[in-house]
Amino acid sequence: MELGLKYNLDLVEDVSNILKQDFWVYCNFVGSMIPEITDPVKFTSSCSIFVKEGEGNIEIDLLKYNFKAPCIVNIKQGQIIQNAEVKGNFEASFIVLSQRFCDNLFLLLKDSTSYGTASMETVVNVPVNLVDKFERFYSHVRDIFCGSHGPNEYQAMVLAIASFFYECGTKCYPPVLESAKKSSHRLTEKFLSLVQQNFKKERFLDFYAAQLEVSTKHLSRTVKESTGFTAVEWIDRFVILEAKVLLKSTNMTIQQISDELNFQSQSFFGKYFKKHIGRSPKDFRNS
Repeated sequence: MELGLKYNLDLVEDVSNILKQDFWVYCNFVGSMIPEITDPVKFTSSCSIFVKEGEGNIEIDLLKYNFKAPCIVNIKQGQIIQNAEVKGNFEASFIVLSQRFCDNLFLLLKDSTSYGTASMETVVNVPVNLVDKFERFYSHVRDIFCGSHGPNEYQAMVLAIASFFYECGTKCYPPVLESAKKSSHRLTEKFLSLVQQNFKKERFLDFYAAQLEVSTKHLSRTVKESTGFTAVEWIDRFVILEAKVLLKSTNMTIQQISDELNFQSQSFFGKYFKKHIGRSPKDFRNS
């Protein structure tokens, strides 16, 4: 089912046109161009944002992140953002990438020892001595994008990004890789990843515990200690977040949303939603 997602950004090109392309580049994006984002918004393409000035915070798939320039913020296709806020003299550049483009990029980077972990990181600090290189890189890919749109433009963009990752990636990601090795929260990360992939069909903890080969008690205790929420609460949070997106950002009927989320009936979905939000899906959509 194709979702008619709605966006509200003050860009030089309509967002629906941007999403039809394999890549799209924008430089000198400032804070005044960002609308207040409180309701959840689902990204239908991947986006890499280079924050040159300012700082802020954002909630991505229910996890809260703080960021401060210079840094990279990565948002992957299918992720949901809300409660985004920027502070200071914010300025950023970003690249929007289709799934096809990301797949081809992966073929060039899959042998990198950094790429696997780096692709999972949402916020990565950029060393000060690399800021000039990052600015030149984003200007370079913008020039490719704004060029003649010749037959080799796609290949030029893929190779430019892959080349830059190999040149500078190892200088940005060693601290990330070392942190990942020491992390005591790998089980929680695996659980949250599984929930993201399966929450529409699997809402019982037994499924996730079996997939992770741990007991439900151990899984719930570990997740609670790491995040402050139990494993069951996380499943419910993902379901509710997706429901909010579909209610606010699409024209799907409540029955269609109920079916999309695999509820046994619209009535059951309504009771579930009201239990967690305090109002019916219809009231939430109209608020």
